[in-house]
Amino acid sequence: MQFKTLFGATVLALSLSACSTVEKVVYRIDVPQGNYLEAASVAQVKQRMTVQQVQYLLGTPVLIDPYSNLTWYYVFLQQRAYQAPEQHTFTVKFDQRGLVTETHLDKLLPEVTSQNENNTVIERNIDTNKKSWWKFW
Repeated sequence: MQFKTLFGATVLALSLSACSTVEKVVYRIDVPQGNYLEAASVAQVKQRMTVQQVQYLLGTPVLIDPYSNLTWYYVFLQQRAYQAPEQHTFTVKFDQRGLVTETHLDKLLPEVTSQNENNTVIERNIDTNKKSWWKFW
């Protein structure tokens, strides 16, 4: 009787510990958070651009300085599967007239390898030679 209990406890302990040693078996999705920053759009932000132009390029910032409203922070956090998360912060400073005076990017952004990597493009192939049943003329 004691052998069955000891054997059962050993099998249970080994089966539980075996599950914890297997890593990267479960699929984990890429999780982007904050403002999605691309190197091409960040490079387009130049000095003397207006507030509306910056917002058109990059969208609404994650954080606006609560004391002066002249500093915008665009924060992009990307975590790919089992890798450590990467945070990129792009800071845009404006003068009193609302024109860009200074920009700062803390780390380089990864280059986009293909256009379809970031944006989902739905293509619809239309066959112009194929006629519908109701269009007989």
